[in-house]
Amino acid sequence: MKSEVLLRGLAFGEGPRWHDGKLWFSDFYRHGIFTVDVSGKEELILEVPSQPSGLGWLPSGDLIFVSMLDRSLKRLSSDGQVHLHADLSGIATGPCNDMVVSSDGTAYVGNFGFDEGEDYAQASLAIVYADGRVLAGPSGFDFPNGTVIDPAGRRLIVAESYGRRLTAFSIEENGALTDRREFADLGKRVPDGICLDAQGGIWVADPRNRSCFRVLEGGEVTEVIELEFNCFACMLGGSDRRTLFMMTAPAAGGNGLADGLEGRVETVRVEVAGVGLP
Repeated sequence: MKSEVLLRGLAFGEGPRWHDGKLWFSDFYRHGIFTVDVSGKEELILEVPSQPSGLGWLPSGDLIFVSMLDRSLKRLSSDGQVHLHADLSGIATGPCNDMVVSSDGTAYVGNFGFDEGEDYAQASLAIVYADGRVLAGPSGFDFPNGTVIDPAGRRLIVAESYGRRLTAFSIEENGALTDRREFADLGKRVPDGICLDAQGGIWVADPRNRSCFRVLEGGEVTEVIELEFNCFACMLGGSDRRTLFMMTAPAAGGNGLADGLEGRVETVRVEVAGVGLP
């Protein structure tokens, strides 16, 4: 499959979500949350100086988003005001990153595990309830990244980028994560953002191998989309949820690497529709 470019001019796109007929996403180095419609028209929703990442919505309809550099979740209310939803600095040992928000508003938030220039360290997930209460979740992740929840709301799968694997958990009634197990060992492939389809396949953005691929539980790779740039996140959306949106860029870093605004939103049509969250 060959991708088509929907939108150019991103610095570094992350956290794509299909919501209300548009693709929502964060751009780290343009410091904002944006939408793009199927015609390619982009709109700035909110400036986020502290660098936005994962996005999700509460049952009230308010947007919550990861504020990376101050290690927190923020909430954009319907009146356009931004509020602190949760302080994650007691759990996050590095910049906060991606997350998934369940249908009841519980957010599962990852972080790098360490700051730039520090020695590598594993990370813990933060569990944030809809009212903003914070609970320390499972630990020992090798850079937890993209995360999905199945349609029944009973299973969560997280990509461990440095571990090159997908890890599954059961979601208990109180939102806790139990029964940790391997979903897929990805070998030389590296997982970043992920999304789930109706046959249980997971599309995985690969930020090292210029591709986005689909993998089944157990590790069988069924499809690979080769790309010009590396892929950092993906999302199944569109009116039938069969359009795969991919966030691509030449490199991940700041410090001038994103100044060329070469990031893109690319798309392909796929056979199996998206399900679950995000």
